[in-house]
Amino acid sequence: MSAKSYSLGQVGDYEIKQLKVFKTVVDCGGFSAAETSLNIGRSTISLHISNLESRLNLVLCKRGRGGFSLTEEGEIIYEMTEKLLSTLDAFRSTVNNLNSSLTGSLRIALSDKVSLDPRSRFPKLIHHFSTEAPEVSITTNVASMNNIERMILNDEVDVGFIPYHRKLDGLDYIHLYSDTCYLYAAKGHPLTHLSSEEQIAHVDTFPATHGGLKPHQGVSEHLTKMNLSAISYFYDTRLALILSGQYIGFLPELYSAPFVESGDIQPVAVQDRFYDLGMAVATKKTAQPSKPRELFLKTIRHVFNQEELDSAPY
Repeated sequence: MSAKSYSLGQVGDYEIKQLKVFKTVVDCGGFSAAETSLNIGRSTISLHISNLESRLNLVLCKRGRGGFSLTEEGEIIYEMTEKLLSTLDAFRSTVNNLNSSLTGSLRIALSDKVSLDPRSRFPKLIHHFSTEAPEVSITTNVASMNNIERMILNDEVDVGFIPYHRKLDGLDYIHLYSDTCYLYAAKGHPLTHLSSEEQIAHVDTFPATHGGLKPHQGVSEHLTKMNLSAISYFYDTRLALILSGQYIGFLPELYSAPFVESGDIQPVAVQDRFYDLGMAVATKKTAQPSKPRELFLKTIRHVFNQEELDSAPY
């Protein structure tokens, strides 16, 4: 297509709709894969893309026997489309928040096992929040600590529940509760047959699994001495590795309690290998105004008394 003396002119709802179709096709990896997400047929998708290319006077993608791929111009338009749609969403959210009624969305990301930990009181928080703001749409997701931090800073989520493993300048934190984590071994593991003193003396010779992230100082002091042989971020998979009898690893005391009671695992070197890990709610310091987010933070302060919120171990 020729770019000679071409001017795009006004961009309206129709072009935005076509750009959304284009973005979905790229995200899905092709026309056929996008049919389900868009709930329209391949021929209709093809027509949208062709019309968009004509409107922009650019070839955006290659399709055929060789598969779907973006042209150089298509990659640029895709990046600009992401920014445009994100800006429109932010504008819509800001306008909604300036109105008196509580509408819009609340996006929450939680670390492993937090939502059903009774100390998080997450169901109670949702109950109180939804009672006051029934028209707000809630989205929840489970992710690793690093990903939750990234999503908050990139405005992909509004609130994150994460173990407090470091302080980032761009985030605010509200302390909820603390975990004590101990080192565990499976029933029958060689360490379980040793005395407490012998466990402390020999624990670092046995293969261990860990979360794979840069830990806070209290954890790092233990891990730097250990025989780190496997990585497992989420507690369930870490427990599975411990239960295999091939690895030892740190787990929160409350999470581990049922498996200790059943005799499947037991803490080892308990006088020497443990650390405290705080659980916090994190939000972005410079985020756009959001009434749903502010109400949720207010709900947290209501459900947790001030003494609990002030008792952070960090």
